Amino acid sequence: MKISIIIPVFNEAKTVEKIIDKVAALNIDKEIIAVDDGSTDGSTGKLERLAGENLIELIKHKKNLGKGAAIKSGLMRASGDIILIQDADLETDPNDIYNLIRPIVNGETRAVFGYRAAKKPASVFWWGGRMVSLATKLLYGGDVKDVNNGYKVMTRDLWNSLDLQSDKFQICEEIAVKLLKRKEQIVQVRTRYFPRTKKEGKKLGFKDGLISILTLLKFRFFD
Repeated sequence: MKISIIIPVFNEAKTVEKIIDKVAALNIDKEIIAVDDGSTDGSTGKLERLAGENLIELIKHKKNLGKGAAIKSGLMRASGDIILIQDADLETDPNDIYNLIRPIVNGETRAVFGYRAAKKPASVFWWGGRMVSLATKLLYGGDVKDVNNGYKVMTRDLWNSLDLQSDKFQICEEIAVKLLKRKEQIVQVRTRYFPRTKKEGKKLGFKDGLISILTLLKFRFFD
């Protein structure tokens, strides 16, 4: 089965080449689609070089539209039987992709989410993610362990059926709740997690957690 790996990129010049090298080294039939979401830090030049070497397919946004918009652009280009999202930082290990695609390849499910185990001590970002996941369980049932894990893996037909609307980080909540509303089986696979700090480039904060909760409420009561 062919795997489409979509990598949203916004100002990840320090890590984007390393993560793409790791993805390119995977021993699977794949296409790598990088979406430059209006980067201003030198990421664009690095992605253009990798595209020139035919290592990736490159989509460029003229301005920053958000992670959700980047994912949607990637979905329009993707041709694989299975499509997954890979973040451009080094917080996750692409070698986990083997385990993430296996349940779909084996015909067990159409959807797989990764979930991050807590580091010791657990970071405030991890605890924030746990609160969003708990709110999801209370509002929608099911037990998604890590709604905001970057690894979302689905068959192409399932991705295309979701009619995704969110342009920002809250696309993670939208994907989860739409699958839960449909009673779609979600297999969850533990993935490695190497958290970074704000100083190291972490983009999410308390405000994003609040927006995530509001997004859950919107899809529960007003959609």
